Amino acid sequence: MKNKPKRPADMNKLAKSIVDIATGEKSEEEFTASQVRSSKGGKKGGKARAKALTPQERSEIAQIAANARWKKAD
Repeated sequence: MKNKPKRPADMNKLAKSIVDIATGEKSEEEFTASQVRSSKGGKKGGKARAKALTPQERSEIAQIAANARWKKAD
Protein backbone atom coordinates (compact mmCIF):
# COMPACT_ATOMS: atom_id res chain seq x y z
CA MET A 1 0.00 0.00 0.00
CA LYS A 2 1.29 3.42 -0.84
CA ASN A 3 -0.39 5.36 1.95
CA LYS A 4 1.92 6.18 4.82
CA PRO A 5 0.66 6.36 8.40
CA LYS A 6 -0.53 9.81 9.45
CA ARG A 7 1.91 11.94 11.34
CA PRO A 8 0.88 14.33 14.13
CA ALA A 9 0.13 17.88 12.95
CA ASP A 10 1.63 19.44 16.07
CA MET A 11 5.36 20.02 15.55
CA ASN A 12 6.32 18.97 19.09
CA LYS A 13 4.40 15.69 18.83
CA LEU A 14 5.85 15.07 15.36
CA ALA A 15 9.39 15.63 16.64
CA LYS A 16 8.80 13.23 19.55
CA SER A 17 7.41 10.54 17.26
CA ILE A 18 10.42 10.88 14.94
CA VAL A 19 12.83 10.59 17.88
CA ASP A 20 10.92 7.57 19.23
CA ILE A 21 11.16 5.83 15.86
CA ALA A 22 14.85 6.71 15.48
CA THR A 23 15.74 5.42 18.95
CA GLY A 24 13.73 2.24 18.55
CA GLU A 25 11.25 2.99 21.33
CA LYS A 26 8.42 2.86 18.84
CA SER A 27 8.25 1.25 15.41
CA GLU A 28 6.46 2.62 12.38
CA GLU A 29 3.03 1.16 11.80
CA GLU A 30 2.93 -1.44 9.07
CA PHE A 31 -0.07 -2.64 7.15
CA THR A 32 -1.44 -6.08 7.97
CA ALA A 33 -1.86 -8.71 5.28
CA SER A 34 -5.64 -8.32 5.38
CA GLN A 35 -5.36 -4.55 4.83
CA VAL A 36 -3.15 -5.08 1.79
CA ARG A 37 -5.53 -7.68 0.33
CA SER A 38 -8.62 -5.55 0.87
CA SER A 39 -6.98 -2.56 -0.77
CA LYS A 40 -5.96 -4.66 -3.76
CA GLY A 41 -9.46 -6.09 -4.10
CA GLY A 42 -11.08 -2.67 -3.85
CA LYS A 43 -9.02 -1.37 -6.74
CA LYS A 44 -10.09 -4.28 -8.95
CA GLY A 45 -13.73 -4.15 -7.86
CA GLY A 46 -14.39 -0.58 -8.96
CA LYS A 47 -13.19 -1.23 -12.50
CA ALA A 48 -15.16 -4.46 -12.74
CA ARG A 49 -18.33 -2.75 -11.53
CA ALA A 50 -17.93 0.12 -13.99
CA LYS A 51 -17.40 -2.36 -16.81
CA ALA A 52 -20.57 -4.26 -15.87
CA LEU A 53 -22.83 -1.17 -15.73
CA THR A 54 -24.59 0.26 -18.76
CA PRO A 55 -24.00 3.93 -19.59
CA GLN A 56 -27.53 4.73 -18.40
CA GLU A 57 -26.95 3.02 -15.03
CA ARG A 58 -23.66 4.88 -14.58
CA SER A 59 -25.42 8.15 -15.38
CA GLU A 60 -28.14 7.46 -12.80
CA ILE A 61 -25.58 6.63 -10.12
CA ALA A 62 -23.61 9.78 -10.95
CA GLN A 63 -26.76 11.90 -10.77
CA ILE A 64 -27.64 10.53 -7.33
CA ALA A 65 -24.09 11.22 -6.12
CA ALA A 66 -24.15 14.77 -7.50
CA ASN A 67 -27.49 15.47 -5.84
CA ALA A 68 -26.14 14.18 -2.53
CA ARG A 69 -23.06 16.41 -2.81
CA TRP A 70 -25.01 19.54 -3.71
CA LYS A 71 -27.99 18.96 -1.42
CA LYS A 72 -28.62 22.03 0.69
CA ALA A 73 -28.88 21.63 4.45
CA ASP A 74 -32.44 22.17 5.69
